[in-house]
Amino acid sequence: MDSSIAIVGAGRVGAAFGLALWKRGVPVVAIASRDRGRAEKAAQLIEGARPVSIAEIPAIAERILIAVSDAAIPEVAAELARAGMVRGAALHTSGCRGPEALSPLAAAGVSVGTLHPLQTFPTPEIGAGRLPGSSFAIGGDSAALAWAEEIVGLLHGNALRIRDEHWALYHAAAVIASNYHATILDAALECLEAAGVSRTDGLKALAPLVEGTMQAILRLGPQQALTGPISRGDLESVRRNREALRAVSSATRSIYDSLGLRTIEIMKRRSMPAAVSEKLKEALL
Repeated sequence: MDSSIAIVGAGRVGAAFGLALWKRGVPVVAIASRDRGRAEKAAQLIEGARPVSIAEIPAIAERILIAVSDAAIPEVAAELARAGMVRGAALHTSGCRGPEALSPLAAAGVSVGTLHPLQTFPTPEIGAGRLPGSSFAIGGDSAALAWAEEIVGLLHGNALRIRDEHWALYHAAAVIASNYHATILDAALECLEAAGVSRTDGLKALAPLVEGTMQAILRLGPQQALTGPISRGDLESVRRNREALRAVSSATRSIYDSLGLRTIEIMKRRSMPAAVSEKLKEALL
């Protein structure tokens, strides 16, 4: 199979993959998007790539990386099949859907799979720099899976084999680990704002705490790194916190309660006495 690839999707993920692979010697020959301007902009980052329409892709490359929104994947797959793609391999980069999202291509004879980077992409350039060394969830049939493994190898990454029925569960883990950190921090800033600290000053103040906490979690694991009132069984502090949280939104109060209940489950693994855990649960319900 020709090693040249084409990318459908000119957003941050598609452009980042194109840039990262081009830097490792992979010929990225085309980038397609429904927005011609975006395709042109992304192609400018990658020497040798040219902006094209989706319908032109099958005549250009046999390896296609599809980096579009989850909802658009089946439509793009169907369009590629209608345009004559009947061989080669196609990977999509969604973490929430497995290879079945490319079923129109599979029916046409194309090997299909999934390649999802456990990474964030603020810009294509930053994303391209973060891809090397990242973990990638992969799945699919033999040829597509082999190509996914090849890409992971080129990027010196770590491959996670995900079974077809577990993609949504895998993606939920990624959402909790990445997106919800922003939600939790925003809730903390709401509490500081209610206490008279501006959001700008609050973010600056919390930064060392957040960074230190994350370093400890990644080094020791959540169970050993956990500190705070629930880890100490400090029922009075939990009660005082909940009373003070009357000053903030119900959504933020719910975050405190639900995460507190989940934290009790961690402490059970650290042999928290049942009587203590039950009293803490009562305080949070």
